[in-house]
Amino acid sequence: MMTTAPTFRKQERIVSNRLIETLFGKGDSQSLLAYPLRAVFLQTVHQEGCAPVQILISVPKKRFKHAVDRNRVKRQIREAYRHHKQLLDGIAAEDKQLLIAFIWLSDKHCQTKEVERRITALLHRIGERL
Repeated sequence: MMTTAPTFRKQERIVSNRLIETLFGKGDSQSLLAYPLRAVFLQTVHQEGCAPVQILISVPKKRFKHAVDRNRVKRQIREAYRHHKQLLDGIAAEDKQLLIAFIWLSDKHCQTKEVERRITALLHRIGERL
């Protein structure tokens, strides 16, 4: 039996302004901290053509002035999520969709292993909360 490599497709990204407003607009979303990351998440009604879990990655310009630094951190978060997203398999109900925003809080770079440990911890805690 062959297993497929973990992927991160466009359907798994939050690109709609409406979904971003849903996640951050009302007071319904929950937040978890695993420094240097914060995860803001919300379970909402499932949208047609979207993955059951969608994520947004935010690395503020306030933290890293150079785009190359922001892109490196986003790449680390994306890779850690891609490798560990199976922790959320089956978490969302049939008619529900899980929206997650990962927000970087530190001014310093972290080792990739450390970012991966923090993402894994956040995904476990999100799974426990739902």
